[in-house]
Amino acid sequence: MTTDLSLYLVTDTAIAAAAGHSVPAVVEAAVAGGVTIVQVREKHASTQQLVDVLGSVAAVLPSGVPLVVNDDVEAFLAARADGIAVAGVHVGQGDAPAAEVRAAIGPDALIGLSAATPAELAAVDPSVVDHVGIGALHGTSTKPDAPAALGVDGMRQRLALSPVPAVAIGGVTVADARALHGSGLAGLAVVSGLCGAADPAAAARAYVSAWRGTSS
Repeated sequence: MTTDLSLYLVTDTAIAAAAGHSVPAVVEAAVAGGVTIVQVREKHASTQQLVDVLGSVAAVLPSGVPLVVNDDVEAFLAARADGIAVAGVHVGQGDAPAAEVRAAIGPDALIGLSAATPAELAAVDPSVVDHVGIGALHGTSTKPDAPAALGVDGMRQRLALSPVPAVAIGGVTVADARALHGSGLAGLAVVSGLCGAADPAAAARAYVSAWRGTSS
């Protein structure tokens, strides 16, 4: 089954809270506006705290929208054991190797992998990794260790090297969605633009419209 990556929400509790939202509220509104997949990213949470967040997010997700957890394989396994509908794990270059993650979570779960350089993209094994997040498109405050910004042209160049579907990440704006329309990317991964929006549903609709090339 092909996963719809067109608008990929990556959660950030601090950004959501600063905008007056809880993470589940952002997720529920953003999905109503067109988000197609959600990743819970809580870098400072314990595994149990992460499982609790996954549960609260899963409770507001429609069945057709996959839920992915960032980095923590143990949280994935614990959430599944608790009956939480979590679909996969996203890992970075500094996390457990994708092949180890695949062995732990099974053949049917999703694995996303962060990739920035030609060497990282060349090393992607399509039999292990389902999709990649390529970034950073712009400099971003949500990931202090993010690689150097690629810009739209650099993103297109990196995309050509990916053996699996790819989403752009790193400060992605609605204007970027318009600029990347038709690029061959499978979608856009957005943190601040959705979590920090006054109206996450309206923000999601704007991204979707721009991504489809239907906005003015």
